[in-house]
Amino acid sequence: MIYLAVVTSIFASIFLTISMKVLSLFHFVKWSPVGYTKRLGILENSHWSIKWLFLLIIVFLITLIFYLIMQYIILVPHFLTSLVIGALLALIIEWFIFELPAELSSFKKLSIPFMVTVIVTARFVFETAAYHYRAHAERNKLPYKDTVIK
Repeated sequence: MIYLAVVTSIFASIFLTISMKVLSLFHFVKWSPVGYTKRLGILENSHWSIKWLFLLIIVFLITLIFYLIMQYIILVPHFLTSLVIGALLALIIEWFIFELPAELSSFKKLSIPFMVTVIVTARFVFETAAYHYRAHAERNKLPYKDTVIK
């Protein structure tokens, strides 16, 4: 099970990191995805590939944690969960990047393409986690009823 979690998280983090690079390349987001280096004072003088690799590792860890949590949540529909958690995560990320005040006019500065990208990635991770959890539970199920004597 952990192998599937790691592989899914790797592909989700690669997708999200490349998507953030494309979004910043075409100016769909008004911030740099590797701008955390100046803000936090880490890796400032490093090569650009090191900054992106560090971002990829952070995204990988976050998606791995979400995968491991979401495979055990069965009662909540995964579409709704991915929509809410993905939108909240994107909202919180941009809120901290822009240091926006808690006003309704602050919502105009948020990037819709970034939110959609995060929601799509969250949907991929959550649905994959739910599918593999159900498949693992079905695999361990007996092909006959417990009361039947063989």
